[in-house]
Amino acid sequence: MADFLFEIGLEEVPARMIASAETELRKRVVDLLTRERLGSEAMEARAYSTPRRLAVLVSGVLQRQQDIAEELTGPAVKIAYKDGQPNGTPSPAAIAFAKKAGVAVDALKIVSTPKGDYVAATAVKPGRAAAEVLATELPKELAAIYWAKNMYWRAGKPERFVRPVRWLLALLGDEIVPVGFGGYTAGRVTYGHRVLFGAAPIEVGEPQAYLAALTQAHVMADVELRRHTIRKALDRVCRTAEGTRWREDQALVDKMTHLTEWPSVLLGNFDKEYLSLPEEVLVTVMRDHQNYFAVETGDGKLAPYFLAVLNTEADEAGQAVIRHGNERVLRARFNDAKFFWEFDQRMTLEERLPLLEKVTFQKDLGSYAEKTERVVQLCKIFVDRPGVQKLGLDYNALIDAARLAKTDLTSELVKEFTELQGAIGGLYARAQGFSEASAAAIYDQYRPMSMEDRIPRTAEGQVLALADKADTIAGMFKLGLEPTGSKDPFALRRAANGIVKILAEGMLPITLGEVAQAGVGSGDEALIGKVEVFLAERLEFYLREAKGQAYDVVAAVLAVGADDVRDAVARTEAVSAVRGGEDFREVSAAFKRMKNILVQASEKKIAAAPVLDVAMLKDGAELALAEKAADLKPKVAELRARQEYRGALEAIATLRPQVDAFFDAVMVMDPDEVVRANRLALLARTLGDFSGIADFAEIVVAG
Repeated sequence: MADFLFEIGLEEVPARMIASAETELRKRVVDLLTRERLGSEAMEARAYSTPRRLAVLVSGVLQRQQDIAEELTGPAVKIAYKDGQPNGTPSPAAIAFAKKAGVAVDALKIVSTPKGDYVAATAVKPGRAAAEVLATELPKELAAIYWAKNMYWRAGKPERFVRPVRWLLALLGDEIVPVGFGGYTAGRVTYGHRVLFGAAPIEVGEPQAYLAALTQAHVMADVELRRHTIRKALDRVCRTAEGTRWREDQALVDKMTHLTEWPSVLLGNFDKEYLSLPEEVLVTVMRDHQNYFAVETGDGKLAPYFLAVLNTEADEAGQAVIRHGNERVLRARFNDAKFFWEFDQRMTLEERLPLLEKVTFQKDLGSYAEKTERVVQLCKIFVDRPGVQKLGLDYNALIDAARLAKTDLTSELVKEFTELQGAIGGLYARAQGFSEASAAAIYDQYRPMSMEDRIPRTAEGQVLALADKADTIAGMFKLGLEPTGSKDPFALRRAANGIVKILAEGMLPITLGEVAQAGVGSGDEALIGKVEVFLAERLEFYLREAKGQAYDVVAAVLAVGADDVRDAVARTEAVSAVRGGEDFREVSAAFKRMKNILVQASEKKIAAAPVLDVAMLKDGAELALAEKAADLKPKVAELRARQEYRGALEAIATLRPQVDAFFDAVMVMDPDEVVRANRLALLARTLGDFSGIADFAEIVVAG
């Protein structure tokens, strides 16, 4: 066995694309080695990456494939031999078959099959050297890596990749594997940090020397080490500004991890006068435009400092020069933001309403002024729900927020910093004297932006966000622009995810059906149904991805109802909580058996009795099941009505003794047609009475 190292060197790859490509390259190499019989039981793989390289190091690779013996069947005996007898003279067909199998003609044997006797041969396919397999197959895997955007870089050449290839390194043990891609053939050379090491090639003697060789060349190829180094440096440098801490930002840490090869951190500052601007503006400028980390005081307020992650290291004099340049750039950006903030205040949000007529939402759905009118009407529809009225939300504040929600799109600050849409509108509303309820709703209107993001903080904000997203989804579906496959140009899945998350974690007693109905409007039931199915799919995604629920539990719960999101979440959590219990597992298996019996009977046109006749139940086991189920039904119904689903499921699990006894003693498909129909009715009633929380037949029971 040997270690295999592969590295592809590139021009700088966008940070957002590196992590997935690193994972995919590792998987493709491991799958290739496994598929080609080159992976041992001890095989382990590690992936590495920087902005200029993707690499994978695999230990425990076999240096040669094992030979494979394959049984081949040839022509029939009567064709293989001239006289039709096994001991006769081989015909040209037998000779050709033996040649194809790589054996002598006299090594052919006879096998008997249902179709008659045939000649056969044991062909041995010799294994190939690992280096030969990798050189042939690895370029295909490289070409198949998914990138959001590819490019050509050699005129007249077919290769497409995220960035131009600059070198290849491939070693199996200490031997070079001649992998070819992008105009390069792999060697044993890699390259270090552009600035700190220069353009000199680095020769790697064997795979295990790779990381050490790069470290000497000022490259941390290990992503987790780079991430840890950045976090520690942020902590250390921030301590030089007494009483401060860096504002936690995992997304920015990840971004800087993939933007650097040899990270270091420096502290800069800015004039305190800029702290008069809203924190949202300052942090956005630092984070999204300059990749700086914000610094805050112990009470969470912004401090006049920033932390920059550099892809280099410098002495004090060098750091002073870099710090001065960063401070100068940030000061200019803050001055722009300050100017736009003050300039925008010359016009109120109310005065900006007519400007929305000139801002297009979507060419077939009109302007943002038209969208605003639709959203206002949807807000009114949602507020009219009896359950929503009980929340005591501020109706006038909600309508003001809905009318003014999109006006910040006409502001100079949002034009410059598009990430702040919504937030700027909320800040302007607060500054211009609108109620806090209106300002907060406008501020949160786009939330949640992801499954990790929070939902709007207030009932008014939740209604506005729900209406905005529902209008977008319904409008696009009307135009036939629903998502297909991986394509979702209007981010409708994100909007639907937001709807589900708001209904699951918020306070609005609104169902998915009501959202679809309100968004589409009456009259097009087919379209309403399509939108409702789309929203239900996103509920399934939420339960599985955001809540981490098992696929079979989600399927079981949604099979009996996906309309009420909070109720579905509660039922899912209850099923997950009890599914490990032995009684519940056994009852679930029994319910699956009941369902299968009923389905099979239906397929055979065998009908259950319309009503169970308890007087006909003669067997003690079937009578015991009917009586236990009847006694349990009101208790389970009461627990369900109070949404005490775990208690209801635990009560259902107490059916196990009666269910077990029933299937041990009773033959459901009795020859007597009347008895059979009655027993089928018993199963149907039992399933119907106790499957309102989940379809237990969907639960996978480990056997």
